[in-house]
Amino acid sequence: MGQRSASVGTMSGPSLIILAAGRARRFGGVKPLAPIGPNGEGVLDLIASDAYGAGFGHVVVVINPDTGPVIQEHVAANWPAAASVSFAVQERPLGTVHAVLSARGALDDSLSFAVCNADDLYGRDAFATLGAHLQAGTGNCLVGFRLDHALVGDQPVTRGVCEVADGRLVGIAERRQVVHADGRYVSHDGLDPAELGADRQVSMNLWGFLPSMWDVFAKAMADATDASEDKEVLLPEIVGTQINVPGMGFAVLTTDARCIGVTHPDDLAVVQADVAAQVTRGEREAVAFSTLR
Repeated sequence: MGQRSASVGTMSGPSLIILAAGRARRFGGVKPLAPIGPNGEGVLDLIASDAYGAGFGHVVVVINPDTGPVIQEHVAANWPAAASVSFAVQERPLGTVHAVLSARGALDDSLSFAVCNADDLYGRDAFATLGAHLQAGTGNCLVGFRLDHALVGDQPVTRGVCEVADGRLVGIAERRQVVHADGRYVSHDGLDPAELGADRQVSMNLWGFLPSMWDVFAKAMADATDASEDKEVLLPEIVGTQINVPGMGFAVLTTDARCIGVTHPDDLAVVQADVAAQVTRGEREAVAFSTLR
């Protein structure tokens, strides 16, 4: 598929891989293009706008063969010409590690890079914090969000609850059926503790990686000879194998930003209202890509 970008050698600022190849069966549509902005901007539009505004120089959008052409057409029609963007195709749904590897050819793989989902709105502050860390060249990292800043609506969700020691990631526990009710945050997955603190750091898949992680990801996929749509190779699992490796490890960067996303169809109206409130409070520009126009 096509590419519209500045050459890798002329880009300034770190690069961001946006994982937009999911099939979104629960949502029932092209989730990255779900209209959440005040002018009908899609989730993907606002993610990219925040990243460019925070100093990222290039975006690679990972797409699948089915919905990819629709996303490409949308980007061509709605993103400003100054946006440095390219596309990479994940031919088979083998997990987020495989999706990241699909973007390798679109980047200078001697440089650190960032990765995020295409259905979560992280906010410019989170991207600015991540970008500064990448440009400092101080290692792998994860942007952690407070649990109470990472839930939308009343539908149960899965959240990666982080174990953190001295600012470093010690582990991630996938907690399912997490809900907010009666002022409490509770996971109904049968694990302990059932109640989670509002200030617990959670992973929303906003990562910063050293170039050395490319080889880690490639080995993970080579070893996963039985990888399939039902047995995906996922970023948190591979990160877990590296947190105690000398020279690797992951810093947990904190942010006060809210992370809002579209998981269920019922989330759309809630997220639209949240984004509108951000604009009203002056936390978000009324028009996407204002820094590039």
